[in-house]
Amino acid sequence: MEFYGREKEIAQLQGWNKQAHTAGQMTVVIGRRRIGKTTLIREALETDSNTPSVYFFATKKNEAMLCDEFVSIIKETLHVDVPGEFHLFKDVFKFLMILSQSRRFSLVIDEFQEFLTINSAVYSEMQNLWDTYKNKAKLHLILCGSVYSLMKRIFENAHEPLFGRADHRLLLKPFSVDTQKQILTDYSPHAANRDLLALYVASGGVPRYIELLINEKAFTHKKILDTLLEENSFFLDEGRNLLIEEFGKDYTTYFSILSLIASSKTSRPDIESIIGQSVGPHIERLENDFMLIKRVIPLFAKPGTRQIRYTIDDNFLTFWFRFIYKYRSAIEIGNRAYIRNILDRDYTTYAGRILEKYFREKLILSGKYSAIGSWWEKGNLNEIDIVAVNDTKKEMLIGEVKLQAKEIKMKELEAKAAGLIENHRDYAVTFAGFSTADM
Repeated sequence: MEFYGREKEIAQLQGWNKQAHTAGQMTVVIGRRRIGKTTLIREALETDSNTPSVYFFATKKNEAMLCDEFVSIIKETLHVDVPGEFHLFKDVFKFLMILSQSRRFSLVIDEFQEFLTINSAVYSEMQNLWDTYKNKAKLHLILCGSVYSLMKRIFENAHEPLFGRADHRLLLKPFSVDTQKQILTDYSPHAANRDLLALYVASGGVPRYIELLINEKAFTHKKILDTLLEENSFFLDEGRNLLIEEFGKDYTTYFSILSLIASSKTSRPDIESIIGQSVGPHIERLENDFMLIKRVIPLFAKPGTRQIRYTIDDNFLTFWFRFIYKYRSAIEIGNRAYIRNILDRDYTTYAGRILEKYFREKLILSGKYSAIGSWWEKGNLNEIDIVAVNDTKKEMLIGEVKLQAKEIKMKELEAKAAGLIENHRDYAVTFAGFSTADM
């Protein structure tokens, strides 16, 4: 698949690269696995032909062996002699910091969090060397990682040595809905909106997933869903592969919570009543450390409201926990047809919820609004799918989302919004219906 989007991120990385021409710059790039961090960094750095890039990948192996591998990369990339043998990463890093005082280059260390396993002292050693040589260095140090909780700990915990050292932080997100539409149109010009929704449901804009679907020529609604569930599909074990390392030995509780949220058990009381234990600390970590779920409250709700719901902030993981993990016993005995029947039965309702997210993202991209969300009254009454406001212009959009335009009932929407409008009499209100026809 060709390179798509990321114009803003490339411009940022290239700008920070130029800053490194006069003094060392440290950039932290964080994003979930398969999001395209490495591809983005290479794309951004390759345009500067006068600044070579040294690329290290931190794998779980003996530190001396890793250093031997890194030295070979340095020789090949920078064409310099490296004196002696290095058995500790601090010596490799010191050599590069000193070298960067006389020549300009970028150093990328991918899966940087793995040094916690290899040798956790590396972080304090790097901090000391960075502080010593940074001002005279012509180095852009890019530290990249996929495990949110560990990368946050390394750079955002005040007790960690690299806290406060990063000059720039880039959180790489999935492709926008516009980019996903462009990709599908490029590869399948006659794709229908139903197919675009299936791509959004299945991939959530994660580049690697889109690439895999394209490789399978999965451009239609049916082919996309078939590819997710086919025998030996990459996607069947993907949720587990992504999250086991994040969660560690307590993964079963986290998986249970995520499975319930994906199945519309979105309040903490609902979750605890089914699991049979308090899950407050787990939910807090899922939200703040792992960045996997989002707290959803009605727009305009007062601080401290108890009208709290949770949603998984990743379309693929939502799908995986709803239709694959939930029925893992059928997966284990190879009965994928059973799951496909459930998917066919429930897809309309499920996809309708995801379509709401699609249009909220579209409205965010428009740049017209100061706040976008949903709204409901106590007791989950009079729920409205989309409320978007422009506080400066005192404008409010109230919207309903349905798969089929004929299912949208504007009179009912206006009735549900009566209480909301009553509390915002000074806003000019517009009602709108959104369906797959508007994608």
